[in-house]
Amino acid sequence: MVPLWQRPKSEVKAEEYNQFYKEKYGDWEDPLSVIHVSAEGTVEYKAMLYIPSHAPYDFYTREYEKGLQLYSSGVLIMDKCADLLPEHFRFVKGVVDSQDFSLNISREMLQHTRQLKVIANNLEKKIKAELLRLQKEDREKYETFWKAFGPQIKMGVVADYGVHKDLLSDLLLFWSSREGKLTTLAEYKERMPEDQQYVYFACGEDTAKLDKLPQAERIRDKGYEILYLTAEADQFVINVLGAVDGKAFKSVDDDDALPETDEEKAALEQKAEENKPVLDFLKETLGGDIHEARLSKILKSGAVCLTTDGPITLEMEKYFQRMDPDNADNMKAQRVLELNPDSDAFAALKRAVAEDKDLAAKYAQLLYAQAQLIAGLPLADPAGYTELVCSLMK
Repeated sequence: MVPLWQRPKSEVKAEEYNQFYKEKYGDWEDPLSVIHVSAEGTVEYKAMLYIPSHAPYDFYTREYEKGLQLYSSGVLIMDKCADLLPEHFRFVKGVVDSQDFSLNISREMLQHTRQLKVIANNLEKKIKAELLRLQKEDREKYETFWKAFGPQIKMGVVADYGVHKDLLSDLLLFWSSREGKLTTLAEYKERMPEDQQYVYFACGEDTAKLDKLPQAERIRDKGYEILYLTAEADQFVINVLGAVDGKAFKSVDDDDALPETDEEKAALEQKAEENKPVLDFLKETLGGDIHEARLSKILKSGAVCLTTDGPITLEMEKYFQRMDPDNADNMKAQRVLELNPDSDAFAALKRAVAEDKDLAAKYAQLLYAQAQLIAGLPLADPAGYTELVCSLMK
């Protein structure tokens, strides 16, 4: 019988593709897509590639082995040829058949053949093109793919110092504050108003909490869309990408996220000078818990939030704590407690600093705990926080 991949694409039914996939790879679900290639030219080969609908149980482990079956004129010469697939597309399964390979070629020799490299480059382009086709023509299928293998694409962007970022950036999906669904970077860029300078993003645990993030309020009120980064790897991906078609990424936590007039700068500097005793008191009371206390440029109606100075963000700190808890203390963010000088909470703190230092110390602990909760950080002493709140309810 003629192997399925040797037959013309027009003569193979969808049921035959799916049956071959299920029997060959032990899957119970149909693949999301099939790529059937018959290439002629300097290197001739036939390939039949499958994009699975879900990740194997061991896919995100070291035990998983990537690779395509490699045939020479219908004879299997390697069961899993890893060099045919780049790491970022390691989820693809399938076969490649070319008469350009000798039947008795060794694995070491095969790795250095020009034909193998040409085929691998061509297959990478074919896989990318098929994923983009799904993204544009069958968004539901693409989002199924993204749910299963989105983390792998993100790892591909970050890996090797971002050498593959241009190839993979248009495959990325992020949650949109405006659309209420996943969006590509290109779609976000198309919706940007002419006066918008940056591509805005916010980091957090889930989209519902990010919708209520106080430091994002001023960006939303301007009518600007925000990308919600809810996965641990997202912050690293954004850092590697840097920009989208010349528009730089900007966190809603950055105090320069929106343009500021000279009058606004002068007014905030004057307020900071007038309230220096309050800020100094906060730093003294909270000690090593914070790097600095400052009046906020980024809060509109919210009373308090937690931001960072330096290259390590709070999301990065969470990631390092999970991945390497023994050395996490060496990768801590420099936490900045930001306060809204126009809020009732700040007014109460200011009065307490002047009249009752013990009460002011409790307010300082309360505001810091609230900022931690907003940022999705665990409280060091939840019971102590409860007692603190209860002690103020008199």
